[in-house]
Amino acid sequence: MLVKVSVYSGHVSEGFMEQAPLASVLTERWYMAPGVQRIDIREKGVRGTLFIPTGQGPFPGLLDMWGGGGGLVEYRSALLASHGYLSFALEYFTPGELKSADVELNLFETGFGILKDHPQVIPDKVGIFGLSLGSIVTMYLAAESTVIKPRCCVCVSGSHGYPLGEPLRKVFELLLKNSHMVCLDENNYHIWREMGLVLTSDPSKKVNVGKINCPMLLVNGKDDQNWPTVECAEDIAQMMQAAGKEHLLTRVQYPNTGHLIEPPYSPHFRASTFIMDSTKDKATAIK
Repeated sequence: MLVKVSVYSGHVSEGFMEQAPLASVLTERWYMAPGVQRIDIREKGVRGTLFIPTGQGPFPGLLDMWGGGGGLVEYRSALLASHGYLSFALEYFTPGELKSADVELNLFETGFGILKDHPQVIPDKVGIFGLSLGSIVTMYLAAESTVIKPRCCVCVSGSHGYPLGEPLRKVFELLLKNSHMVCLDENNYHIWREMGLVLTSDPSKKVNVGKINCPMLLVNGKDDQNWPTVECAEDIAQMMQAAGKEHLLTRVQYPNTGHLIEPPYSPHFRASTFIMDSTKDKATAIK
């Protein structure tokens, strides 16, 4: 990441861009520390990238899944490996593919197995880290898979809305049925959170998080207009309490924070463009 650092005369609170800096320098922030190995994975129908920390190992492992934008997003896994975790960034569908992607449970089970069986991974210390759609998949795997037994789960800005036994595209299809609930704010940005509330209000379309048997961390922004993460976190907490699993759940909520919660020192931005399908039809969602 390129970061421009500038020095100005006096304290600048307004009109920042209108003043000429006294001096500027362009610096680089690296996600991948020296010595971290990056290995492309294309095997058993699984695609992604492994990042291996420096040192002898073995290391704890993390299966890293990004959100509904799709594609292979590597910087978080590179940063995790820089801090001692052997991380596997999994590309479980390409951008624009979600509507047609028949992503089944066994793809994630295979990816988890590739990570767990790596000679430099501690096999009983493999967790799952999901963002947005990735966190929905994370909860589903932890609750329903008979193959995956994660040591822990981290779920950022997600929910527990995933119909049991359905391919991943079913989540998208159910959302589109409620697309009439999408509204616009004063800046003409799309707000999707009401659409998500309808999905998670149906018990038959929710992951039974009471079946999760590992520690789970939920991280949410309290001003998320993209997804009803705060309401979902509350419902998840109630479901786990009813199942006697409340001791496994930790919740972190950030006030005045939106949907896309990124690694420390990432750039701040209010909104981004979310590509809905390959026909160039786009919607802007507040992050």
